[in-house]
Order: sequence, then C-alpha cells, then structure tokens
Amino acid sequence: MIRLALHPLHAEYGARFGSFAGFEMPLQYRDGLRAEHLHTRAAAGLFDVSHMGQLRARGSGVHAALERALPLDFDGWPEGEQRYSLLLNERGGIVDDLMVTRLADEARIVVNASGREKDLARLRSLCPTLSFDLLDAGLLALQGPAAESVLAKIEPRVSELAFMHAKTYGLGLVSRSGYTGEDGFEISVSREALEPLARRLLSDPAVKLIGLGARDTLRLEAGLPLYGQDMDANTTIVEASLGWAVARSRRAAGAKEGGFPGAEVYLREAREGSARNLVGLIGEEPAPIRHGTALLDAAEREVGVVTSGTVSPSTQRAIMLACLAASHPRDAPLYAMVRGKPRPVRLTPLPFVPKRYKRR
Repeated sequence: MIRLALHPLHAEYGARFGSFAGFEMPLQYRDGLRAEHLHTRAAAGLFDVSHMGQLRARGSGVHAALERALPLDFDGWPEGEQRYSLLLNERGGIVDDLMVTRLADEARIVVNASGREKDLARLRSLCPTLSFDLLDAGLLALQGPAAESVLAKIEPRVSELAFMHAKTYGLGLVSRSGYTGEDGFEISVSREALEPLARRLLSDPAVKLIGLGARDTLRLEAGLPLYGQDMDANTTIVEASLGWAVARSRRAAGAKEGGFPGAEVYLREAREGSARNLVGLIGEEPAPIRHGTALLDAAEREVGVVTSGTVSPSTQRAIMLACLAASHPRDAPLYAMVRGKPRPVRLTPLPFVPKRYKRR
C-alpha cells in the first residue's frame, strides 16, 4: 500500500489505518467515527484526501478539446469556476466522476484515487493534442460550519469565494467545495507545505482530524454517490441519476448536443428512461443495511440492490442509496433482505440531511 505524506501525523493523532484504493488511509482516530462525523457537522473537520489524483490539462484550445471527452460546455464558464463532470466509456458507462476547474490557459481535474492512471490514459487518448500531468501535490479538505472562519485566519480572502469556485492564494489552489454536504474548502498544496499547513489548521480548537469512515457517512447523509460503489463503468448517467451533470447545451436539442463518448446511450435513456435508477431509501429500524443487500417487492421478487448503507449519525435512522428497478412503483412495499429476514424500507427524496453550501 502507498502511504500518505502525512502518515506520521495521522499516527501521532492515534489513527487506525486501513486499505483504500491501494493507499493506507486513516479510517478513524481516538474519538471514533460517530464523534468525528458530528464534530464536522458542528465545527470543522480536516480530511487528508491526498490519495485523490490531481491532473493538469494544458495545450492549444484546451477547453474546446476537453469538450470532446466530457459532457461539459466551457462557453460562458468563467475562470475559477469548478464543475462536477463524468468521464464515460463508449457504452455510456461511468469510467469516473471528477471535478473540473477552469483556469486561464489550463484546467485542473481531480479524479478518484482508484482512477488516477486509467483516467490519465483515457483523457490522453480522447484529447491527443493536450498534455496531462499528474501533479505531485497534497490535498486537504476543511469541512464544516467553522471552516471559513478557520481558514480566513490564514488567508482572509477565502471568505470571498462562492461555492464551486477556486482561486490560487499563497497557500495553494483553494476551491470552495467538498464531499460532505457542509460548507468548506479543498486546498491543493505542495508536498513541502502540506504538514505545516495541516498543523497550523489543527492548532485551531475548532478543527479535528477526520478519517475515511466519517467521510463516507457524511457524503451518504448528503446523498452523494461514491464511485466504485454506487456507480461504475457498467452504470450509465441516467441510471446513476446524474443527468444534471450534463451541460444543458450537450442535452437533446442543445446547441452542442452529444459529441462526447457514450452520448448516444445518454440521449436515448434521457428520452426513454432507463431500466434502473439510483434512489434514496430509509429503513424502518435503526440498524444498518449494507452494500450488496438485495431488495425485494411484496411478491419476494428481487427488484434492486443496496449500493451504500449505514445508520445516520445525525438522525439515527438507517439510510441507503440503492439501484432500484424503474418499474417498481414508488409507493409499493419494498424490503431489504438482511440475514434471511425482510426489513421494510421506503423511498425518500435526497439528501437525507440538508446540504449547507455557502452560495452567493
């Protein structure tokens, strides 16, 4: 396994480590997952997400070239704005989900840890006129209602950033984003400056280190899908309920309709629907229903599967994302088969816990 540059710091703070996407990651610290989760909701949690891949795309016509690879539209997209996007295969399956930031003459792309090399290879294949570099940099995420006040003590100008916008400051490229549903920032920082910045943030009493376990429960409460679990290369945009991530101009009858890998599949399913969809479920009992649990209808026919599940630390209710047959009526009985026993579950709108992004 690959160790993070901040591994000694995590060990100093009592981290329990585990394997994730080939990296030895801090899963939780001394206080435990639930305490870390609730602290992030109440104050500020510091996540070391340096396992994520940070790519730089450069070259003549960089933005127009990227439109051939991603369902984005850079026209009218101001410098410093960040957007969520999807890298697709020719069958319309999701190779990875990623964050794209438009800069003056380049684009920064953050990809999942498991997709670092395959994404790099696919982007190079789809955009042969561009150069793609995997940056040797760390990535910290400061999340929670106190995140702005904490980071503003170091760089006051971050208070000016709106949600999904980024700017380069002395400490690195800072984006107002994250994957917890809370307000917060992600900071791309050089390897040399990574530990000093982390320790400076941790010196604030509002900040605690948070592990991968609580990051997962936080994103699930926010209804945010996890690549490799809630979607993969065999899941289409419509099946993943991510049609909103396709720029309006790339949709049917748009000025730039289609033109990206798998567009034909997306346009057909956007018009006709898909056989299955990612949905949110709540259990009737406060007991976890995990990934891979079969979903049955009243006639005991399998109609879906749970893709992510936990007991919400914020609400103490069983919450799930699930892949469910589109033919299953929303108000029809639904059961999760747990250890041979059917547990009733019901569909619910997402997110499970309201998001608190700072928009302007």
